[in-house]
Amino acid sequence: MPRPTKSVPTRRDSRSNKVGTYVALLRGINVGGKNKLHMPDLAAMFTEAGCTDVRTYIQSGNVVFSVAPKTAKRVPDLVSRRIADCFGYRVPVVLRTADELKKVAAGNPFFESDADAHSLHVGFLADLPTPRDVAALDPKRSPGDSFSVRGREVYLCLPNGVAGTKLTNAYFDSKLGTTSTIRNWRTVLRLLELTKPTG
Repeated sequence: MPRPTKSVPTRRDSRSNKVGTYVALLRGINVGGKNKLHMPDLAAMFTEAGCTDVRTYIQSGNVVFSVAPKTAKRVPDLVSRRIADCFGYRVPVVLRTADELKKVAAGNPFFESDADAHSLHVGFLADLPTPRDVAALDPKRSPGDSFSVRGREVYLCLPNGVAGTKLTNAYFDSKLGTTSTIRNWRTVLRLLELTKPTG
């Protein structure tokens, strides 16, 4: 009697099922007393969505987690819908892999001009903008402030702070036809640290 054979995953299947580390960036929660969401509740939603090793950073909606790539693609919509069901408001969720975040941290063009790190921010885009839309952005929209679009990131140098700039989520969303969420440089670096293996 022939011995049963085991199904051996192809190289492609093996890669698609390999667990990776991701960072989810939520926009607009716990801002000015609106859209309140406790981080333990948020972490539980990611666990329900199939994620493991879930960690949050500060109250503005930054989540580091592990999951297989196929599941990762579904996580933003699953979490966004879960928040809407539980709390009645819709929150955009932008996703990056650990490797993508590493490239973001290494590619800030404003370090070449010796800009103060406290003035640096990054706008993370949900989709890749078209070259035409990027070219149509107004470099003089917010005097004193600068920006540089590289891939799905908008690097920002805001010497006068976030509160007074005209380089807002609403501006980039409308001009680039996507969804953005902005983080300061300190948060970007801290999230990168959280993606690194421990032990």
